[in-house]
Amino acid sequence: MMAPSREEVTLGMHDLDLDAGPVWDRFFLVAPLVIIGTTEPDGASDLAPKHLAMPMGWDGYFGFVCTPRHATYRNALRTEEFTVSYPRPEQVVFTSMAATPRDESQKPSLRALPTEPATDVKGVLLSDAYVHLECRLDRVVEGFGENGLVVGTVVAARVHPDALRDLEQDDQELVAGAPLLAYLPPGRYGIIERSATFPFHAGFER
Repeated sequence: MMAPSREEVTLGMHDLDLDAGPVWDRFFLVAPLVIIGTTEPDGASDLAPKHLAMPMGWDGYFGFVCTPRHATYRNALRTEEFTVSYPRPEQVVFTSMAATPRDESQKPSLRALPTEPATDVKGVLLSDAYVHLECRLDRVVEGFGENGLVVGTVVAARVHPDALRDLEQDDQELVAGAPLLAYLPPGRYGIIERSATFPFHAGFER
């Protein structure tokens, strides 16, 4: 049997020009939205939103993609630690404020954000976020264009009681009661309030 031609495979699909800018700007994806906390050389705290961020495998590693042009990247490499806050949907404005431009190396808007100190690393976390992680730098993987993957080992983790899974509570009730904030790059966000059990095939193992 002959393999299908490219025309047959792409029938009905729209080809994207790989030289016309990032393909990721031509459609929407679902991504997490977190706030990474680092410490500036003068000791001030810095917070910045990231959506290319996720657990690295099933063990205690967490990573985010960033560029050396950003203070978040440089701070994480210099101090070898960072924090992670998962904001709630009602904190989307706070998340946006963390992305404001710097004014003489500072972000004035950060003074308006409610924060609390980390316990095991130096830095702050967004107050009332539903998950807090504190990480120490494990490695940096460079070479993704101008970007690098910053990976840390989780040394402390906390979850808000209303977001903590409990065997006595239905998972959908938990999601409905504590909705999740998702980023839809480029430039939109969504609120996840409904979920369903995934139909795993019998015998599936992660």
